Amino acid sequence: MAAGQRDNLQQAAGQEWRTITVRYAAYLLIVATLGYLLTGVTQVRPGERAVVRRFGKIVDKPGPGLWVGLPYPFDRVDRVPIELVRRVRIGYRPDADETDDTTPPGQILTGDQNLVNAQVLLDYAVRDEAIEDYVVNADRVEGMIARAGEAVLAQWVAGHSVDEVLLRGKVELPAYLTQHTQAYLEPHHLGVVIQGASVAHLLPPGEVKREFDAVTSAQTQIRTLENVARQDAATGLRQADAERYQLERQSAAYVHEQISQAKAEAETFTRRLKQYLHLRQTNPNFLATIWWEEMGKLFTQMKANGRIDLLDNHLGGDGLDITIAPALPKKK
Repeated sequence: MAAGQRDNLQQAAGQEWRTITVRYAAYLLIVATLGYLLTGVTQVRPGERAVVRRFGKIVDKPGPGLWVGLPYPFDRVDRVPIELVRRVRIGYRPDADETDDTTPPGQILTGDQNLVNAQVLLDYAVRDEAIEDYVVNADRVEGMIARAGEAVLAQWVAGHSVDEVLLRGKVELPAYLTQHTQAYLEPHHLGVVIQGASVAHLLPPGEVKREFDAVTSAQTQIRTLENVARQDAATGLRQADAERYQLERQSAAYVHEQISQAKAEAETFTRRLKQYLHLRQTNPNFLATIWWEEMGKLFTQMKANGRIDLLDNHLGGDGLDITIAPALPKKK
């Protein structure tokens, strides 16, 4: 009887274990199925755009939000940060070894057969309207940008002398690189836009850097002296213009004064002439009166200037003695 009970208990325990195992297996299958279905759900963050490819064909480009599609591998969702600015560094590497026989990357030949070490940075972003092109070519985008930038950089450096490259390169190269690198990339439809460029390194090779620095310093001094000379010349011209203007004003004022004085004298003479012609009829000696009046004015002016004196002190018993000149006026 005890043995039969044990068999029954073992059968019951085995049955319960199988039931639990099946139940947990079902749970695991459900969880795995849900997990697999969730591979078709993608969260697109702000500032991102997604490209959904179903069996390799682009079917949608959703914006920020929750995207629900078919699970992997039916749907493939690539999220692309369209507001992120990426950077590609091309050209010379300052930490590269220049002692070997090979030409280091970024050492470029100028138009006058000199070498310069140049390193530039290209900033690019993904075009929102061409995001599918970027997704398709994502693996080769930066390589293409680097090669195009190197070609444009070499083209610009080869078209200028070493002095022009070193003196004007950091100013002129960024705009040139941005425009022409974008033109190189357009036929490849990479879905990117070059937003800017900057020159990180532009120097002569280390072996001749000291000599180039000396030449650059001398050229800087020359330009400084030229600027000082131009400023001095401009200052001198401004002063000359100011003096010329002042003299013109003074001349105009003097001419106006002389003309006014001459007109006043002419009006006075005309008035006196009319007065003389009118009074001569009644007073024949009127002309002598005018003469003595004018002589009185002249004598008064001469006396004020020390040019005339009374002759009373020259009267003697036998008349007027003028052999002794009158005393000269004292100097003030």
